[in-house]
Amino acid sequence: MWSLLGGGREPQDPTLEHTVRRELSEEAGLGIADLTPFGTEYASDDAGGTVPIAVYAGRWNGDPRELRLTEGVMLAWFAPQDLHRLRITDTTSDLVRRHSASHPTSAASRSGIARQKEGRPAPPHGTVLNVIGVHLYLERPDGTVLLGLRHPGSPFAPSTWHVLAGHCEQENAITCLIREAREEAGLHIERQDVELVHVVHHIDKAGDQPRMGLFFRARAWSGEPELCEPDKCTQWAFWDPNALPDDLVPYTRVAIGKIQNGELYSETGWPA
Repeated sequence: MWSLLGGGREPQDPTLEHTVRRELSEEAGLGIADLTPFGTEYASDDAGGTVPIAVYAGRWNGDPRELRLTEGVMLAWFAPQDLHRLRITDTTSDLVRRHSASHPTSAASRSGIARQKEGRPAPPHGTVLNVIGVHLYLERPDGTVLLGLRHPGSPFAPSTWHVLAGHCEQENAITCLIREAREEAGLHIERQDVELVHVVHHIDKAGDQPRMGLFFRARAWSGEPELCEPDKCTQWAFWDPNALPDDLVPYTRVAIGKIQNGELYSETGWPA
């Protein structure tokens, strides 16, 4: 799961600030000049007791890929509005949102400052980052296609059918697809059995962040779909492409139709 860097106080730490500085250095080789107390959170330990957690705030504008990571973690930048798409605890998500609300500097301004400090050119005016999503087009020999019914509490398309999908993290698209298939449905797919069959460039409505959906066919796989993440998907089923459910994500319906016709690209949601 995604979390914040940190760790427990050790005997050699004279203060909690020394603890967080030591952890930042040990985990990522980071030395943050200005760290300020932000608040105290509370968690439960294995014995059921309450443990206070001191939270510090600081600023850093570097590239996580260039850090010396020593303890098996992966670091990446995320905007507060995208936290609901991550595997992250509610308490950590709420903490980040509270911090963001108390520091209203726009994400665009922060990224611009980072590029200037790192000597990178600012993006052209009007440049918008596009979210990259991977989608599994899993078709059985009888022609039926795998769909999952999203959880009623899902932030995106609740109680709606959709193909197995996920967003790229710090990874390439096929690695993401293989990971999502294993995590969401217990399916095992090999890289050599994956082929790109469709790309859909879509937005939900005017003004939303654009998304590029990559649909990959798995020519072979092992395992049967399981509900590995019941908080995200409540049912897996194979559907006839000619008799898809009415409550299907619109761009998914378009993509399946295009795949059936052998078409590689489509656009949905954009103004005419």
